[in-house]
Amino acid sequence: MSTYDLCKSYGDKEVLSDVNLRIAEGEFYCLMGPNGSGKSTLLSILASVRRPTSGRAELYGRPPECSKETIGYIPQENFTSTHLTGRENLRYFAGILGYSGAEARRIVDSALEKTGLLEDADRRVSQYSGGMRKRLEVATALFPGIRVMLLDEPTTGLDPSARRSFLGLIQDVKAENVTIVMVTHMGSDAELADRVGMIDSGRVVAEGTPQDLKANSGTSSVLEVEVAAKTQRGLEALRRLVGEGAVETDNGYKILSDDVEVLIPKVNRELDDAGCKVLEVRAKRPSLEDVFFELTGRAVSEG
Repeated sequence: MSTYDLCKSYGDKEVLSDVNLRIAEGEFYCLMGPNGSGKSTLLSILASVRRPTSGRAELYGRPPECSKETIGYIPQENFTSTHLTGRENLRYFAGILGYSGAEARRIVDSALEKTGLLEDADRRVSQYSGGMRKRLEVATALFPGIRVMLLDEPTTGLDPSARRSFLGLIQDVKAENVTIVMVTHMGSDAELADRVGMIDSGRVVAEGTPQDLKANSGTSSVLEVEVAAKTQRGLEALRRLVGEGAVETDNGYKILSDDVEVLIPKVNRELDDAGCKVLEVRAKRPSLEDVFFELTGRAVSEG
């Protein structure tokens, strides 16, 4: 799967700019970026839902519109019917693809078993959890002949348990030599990929294995500071100390630094002077989200 100088614009707004990707057969490739970065648009072009303004995409040497029978596309929005059972949904999609009778039953049962939904197959989808419904939609991409699975933010809205279960399913799918392209704004999801492309404002700004991206980062350590309550004064105090390398997190602040040992007492002092009670300070290796911030100056969760 490849793209060549791929561009997409809507009027005067350029959404994708000269995107060049080479994704090997059987590879798990993750495109990571914030909302509005162009990643979902790129995925829809690979799925032949949209056409590029210029440049081109190829799946196994053919344009996506000539390879639809090999593509399983799972958009971010749910598309299964809540009025039907899981089995009825899959039988409907099997019918669209031309399967009928015993062959359809065999294909549907196999997809339900692979996704762990066989026992719940005859329940209405309205009774499914978010994770179960997402697995059902992946099941539509497990029919015979599917060689490429395209996943748009598949874990959004899932609780931690459902997310782990879903990502385990994707690893099982990859083991069957299916090429997987997933877009996400979550660095923890991207950690599982063979390679990661980081996209911002329509451009791929970095690409490599998760290990290489972190190893080649210009930041050796990240300082996480948990506080009783975040305040603007606290953030401003840290930015006076380290500049824009200080950002807010759910529980406090995060600082990118190459010298955390020297920085820790200064951080404690600055926050104390700003009236912020520090609960915990911990140093860790940079994550993919930290690498993205270093490259672009903004959090991958923005948007």
